[in-house]
Amino acid sequence: MLRTTTASMWASSARILRQPLSSSTTRFSRTAAVSSLSASARLFSISASASSPPPPPQHYNSTTSAAAPRHPRVLVTGSLGQLGSGLVKELRSMYGNENVVASDIRKAPEEFMASGPFVYADVMNYSMLERIVVDWRIDWVVHYSALLSAVAEKNPALALSVNMTGFQNMLELAKVHRLRLYSPSTIGAFGPSTPKNNTPDLTIMRPNTIYGITKLHNELLGEYYREKFGVDFRSARYPGVLSADTPPGGGTTDYAVDIFHHAIRTGHYDCFLSKDTRLPMMYLSDCIKGTVDHLTHPTPLPQSVYNIAACSFTPAELTAEIQKYLPHFTISYPDPSRPDFRQAIADSWPASLDDSMARRDFGWKEEFGMEKMVKLMLDKIQAQVDAEKKVTNGPAAMAA
Repeated sequence: MLRTTTASMWASSARILRQPLSSSTTRFSRTAAVSSLSASARLFSISASASSPPPPPQHYNSTTSAAAPRHPRVLVTGSLGQLGSGLVKELRSMYGNENVVASDIRKAPEEFMASGPFVYADVMNYSMLERIVVDWRIDWVVHYSALLSAVAEKNPALALSVNMTGFQNMLELAKVHRLRLYSPSTIGAFGPSTPKNNTPDLTIMRPNTIYGITKLHNELLGEYYREKFGVDFRSARYPGVLSADTPPGGGTTDYAVDIFHHAIRTGHYDCFLSKDTRLPMMYLSDCIKGTVDHLTHPTPLPQSVYNIAACSFTPAELTAEIQKYLPHFTISYPDPSRPDFRQAIADSWPASLDDSMARRDFGWKEEFGMEKMVKLMLDKIQAQVDAEKKVTNGPAAMAA
């Protein structure tokens, strides 16, 4: 039935397109036929009724040769998150503000809007995404839009939609428009049966969280599109990522960020993981550097998906390092008989990663170990607290 209907549509549209353009009615018919064909091809469109993004500025310059080389134009989805905002800043420093289009479904801060183009992009809406790709002449996409582990476990249906349908839309766009697609995976793609220590790139996976299931699905689908359609799909399995610049985003490794805020602001932290839960971690700037090195590698690499990590530690080890600077800092852990739901998630993940393939193939190398990360995180958060105090005390001081 579908095959017959589609064939009839093509035949009917072809007859219309062959008619001469002698009247406004004919021109309208041709436009309608093309629109109909375009709509029928968008199999992954979720909502065609959402508003289109504002048109991009015109970049035509009559003095510039059409053959002149240009920087790649990059779209970053989920750009208001911890990773997206940092990557947008780095890519704009490399390629120019106008060549990196940031996007999200939330209103961006004024300073972010002022730094370069920003568009509303619902990753569930194929038509909207395709309009952005075409209007802005996108070459590469970095797809960060996703629900993270703890949030996904609380809303599995939404996680399936956002994490899988959104990625599937991006893959189809990459196939149709010959885009390079970078979409990170996670240590959550591994599972309880995965080797716990020095986990290699290729091993038993079998995740048991909805977040891990969606990410493993995306890894496999991306590899399929690479083999079947030649899509330049690239991915890295991120560990926990530490940054003082943005608040935690709902991941199981977020304790390793939240602990610093409590250490500075209150002197105590209630940890939701047990003290001996060891997980792989890295600092944000290392994550961004590894992403950029992988994304910008001039040719496709031997494999699509790589492990990357910097170090591994437990909450107890992290606490001991913090106490070197804040001796009075204290921490408490859950009652073992009543563990937090995130403990089971963490227990299903590797304790350390083998990232030797990433080091070999695209030169991955971290700058920050645990000791250096702790010092930097404490310094940055203390500076934030001091700045907040100046703002709070400023008017009162002036009035006095």
